[in-house]
Amino acid sequence: MMREQLSSVRFKYMAGMVVDATGSGMYLPLSLLYFHHVTGLPLTEVGAVVTAASVIGLISNPVAGILIDRFSARAVLVGGYVLRASAFCIYPFVDNSVAMFAVLLPVALGDTSYPPAIQSFVAEIVRGAERDRLLAVQRSLRNAGMGLGGLLAGAALALDDSGFYVVVLGAAAGYLCAAGLLSTIRTGAGDRPSGGRVSRKGGYRMVAGNRPFLGLTLLNIPTAFAYMVLSVALPVYLTRELDAPVSLVGIVYAVNTVGIAVLQIPVTRLLVKYRRTRAVALGAGVFGLSFVTFAVLGGLSTGAALIAGVFAATALFTVGELLHGATASALVAQAAPEETRGRHLAVYQLSWAVPIALAPTVLTALLSLSATGMWLVLAAGVAGSALGVLRLERELPSTAVHPEPPVPEPTVPEPRKVA
Repeated sequence: MMREQLSSVRFKYMAGMVVDATGSGMYLPLSLLYFHHVTGLPLTEVGAVVTAASVIGLISNPVAGILIDRFSARAVLVGGYVLRASAFCIYPFVDNSVAMFAVLLPVALGDTSYPPAIQSFVAEIVRGAERDRLLAVQRSLRNAGMGLGGLLAGAALALDDSGFYVVVLGAAAGYLCAAGLLSTIRTGAGDRPSGGRVSRKGGYRMVAGNRPFLGLTLLNIPTAFAYMVLSVALPVYLTRELDAPVSLVGIVYAVNTVGIAVLQIPVTRLLVKYRRTRAVALGAGVFGLSFVTFAVLGGLSTGAALIAGVFAATALFTVGELLHGATASALVAQAAPEETRGRHLAVYQLSWAVPIALAPTVLTALLSLSATGMWLVLAAGVAGSALGVLRLERELPSTAVHPEPPVPEPTVPEPRKVA
């Protein structure tokens, strides 16, 4: 009976993730082009409005943590889906920058509240190694869903200009369907104390006092910048510094996406046998090898050697993601105390949100100063992160470090003394 219930929960959850990712995949590649097309505003102005909404949307991060702890992760998750779907339904009526900001802000608020809510939700429905496995399936299927969404968007836009409206309404439908599926999942009430939700006193002071968790958060910042390389710095580096064809950018992105979709599940099945901290540190270390390889490519001439080097570095980057991604999420979710899990994960999410906001400026600035220097700075950052995680291992809860409880060593009874 328990297995059937877990299977049903997993099915509903993954169906929700696929629908969500498909809708997101339809819209995300066209986010700037959509408003440029329907409003006629220049891309620079559209970009400025999108950035402003995203920065202001960061305020929902600490608020989301409080709401998760006070109500539930599911309530915040479903509410965020409905908020974003409602805004998407208004997109077709936007005709100026003020209206655009008004509909982008609720989307930004929903986007920022999503990561701590989804991590808390997973922590409530599965435990131990099952959490790692579920997150691995999630990453795999979300990559597939994003790809499917991109194909659907391309098909819609191939018809006529009305395809833009099909895209945004399709994204809204995806969010609503995901909200409907996840709202039917009952989280493990048995995991909580009998008195209901645990004491909310202390708030973010409890997070500030959790030094090992804050250590994990700070150590994630260099790795978060590393994740942004593929979408921000690499396209510019390949085309401008290495004189590679623009088509190579799309191929490299496809290699990474397909690699995650195909390999994340089997890789995570192997990783659950080992300490999460070791897998996370190894993933950061492989990121570093990837960045050193990209740096070396700057000294190669164009040709087969350069193309082979690009694919080798991309393969290393993908391996780093496979080792780090799902395992790091499980490590952090388990390291957060249950009574303030929402607040803890909201704080941790800042280690992603801030680098994501700053990456376009920081990475392009480093790239303009020295392309090789940018890669070496990134490599040094993730190497420091790997070493830091290993040093934190002893201070973190055992249940966070070990996906499965470690088998206690057998004790040998002392021989009896003969009087």
